Amino acid sequence: MKKKQIQSIYLMRLLAMSLVVLVHVTGAYASVLPFASDAYEKYHFLNRIIRIEAGLFIAITGLVFFYQYKHKTLTKKLWKDYYKKRVSFILIPYIIWALIYELHKLMLGFGDLNPAAVAKRIFFGESYYQLHFIFLIVQIYLVLPLFIWLGHKVAFFRKYMFVFGGFLQLVYIALTTYWPVSPFPLFLQLMGTLLLGGWIGLHYDREKAKSRRWTTAVWLSVSLLAGSAIAIYYYNAGTLNKMEWDNIPYETVNYIFLAAGCYGIFRLAEAISDRISVSAMSKIQQIASYSFGFYLLHPLVLDYVSRSIPAYSNYLFHVQILLRYFLTMGICFFIIYLFHRFVPFAALFFGKLPRRGQQIKQDKAS
Repeated sequence: MKKKQIQSIYLMRLLAMSLVVLVHVTGAYASVLPFASDAYEKYHFLNRIIRIEAGLFIAITGLVFFYQYKHKTLTKKLWKDYYKKRVSFILIPYIIWALIYELHKLMLGFGDLNPAAVAKRIFFGESYYQLHFIFLIVQIYLVLPLFIWLGHKVAFFRKYMFVFGGFLQLVYIALTTYWPVSPFPLFLQLMGTLLLGGWIGLHYDREKAKSRRWTTAVWLSVSLLAGSAIAIYYYNAGTLNKMEWDNIPYETVNYIFLAAGCYGIFRLAEAISDRISVSAMSKIQQIASYSFGFYLLHPLVLDYVSRSIPAYSNYLFHVQILLRYFLTMGICFFIIYLFHRFVPFAALFFGKLPRRGQQIKQDKAS
């Protein structure tokens, strides 16, 4: 039986890639605005409250793969093809961009090309600030087949997968708070949203049917309240040092923020996708298919955009931030689009891209 496309995924990807760029663009407040000023406090809050993008990317990953594999026979050939695609679409683009950022830092005067140091930074995702996330993504792809297998074989796990994910994530965070279990970050810190997305994928039809219920607003409100709480706490305890930092409550509320937000956004995206025309969804799909490329490329573009549009500590700061944001988004899109259209093997740079001329097959069935 051929599965229908999940159109909401494209809306979720579009939101996630837009937010990750916005996080990095608005981060200029920390070095430009007067510390603890009214504007500083507001931008700090904005920059924290939109940090759901990483959790959303991970939830999408879980949703896509658990949905895609839930009726497949799990064979060695299937997993061989799975790992081959992860190398082609994730690992190779990551290594290429890690090397690009190593050269970029050298050109700016604060990098080095010591082979051992470069290899270590690439391995641990330290070549540039956004690449640490790819280090975690690679770990997830390595272990994901195990969780997909559990979803096939263990009914209790399949039914309460989101609970297992939250438990694993919070236990890992508690352990690393009091007794570090690894010298580098592990994928376990992302298990909550990964298995939440996987649970949605396994029960997609049932969860889609809930998308127009009023409880969607409740989930989004819970996420907004939890996100506001951690943003205010982070500002007072982590920035102003007015309070003692307690990592366990912070991470617990942060998990509520991410889980409720990802679930609410999925339901909202489902409701919206049912109302969008085929032509509009086709355009959204094209842009959203560039999300991995956006993640890899945008810091490089933003660096040069920021040099062209300096930010000053006055009323123009808001305009300058908006200009930086829209210019970065636009340049990233056109670079990836031009590579996609004219450069052979563009997937080596930007991951999996749709076939040229591919049309969306919109399934409006409920």
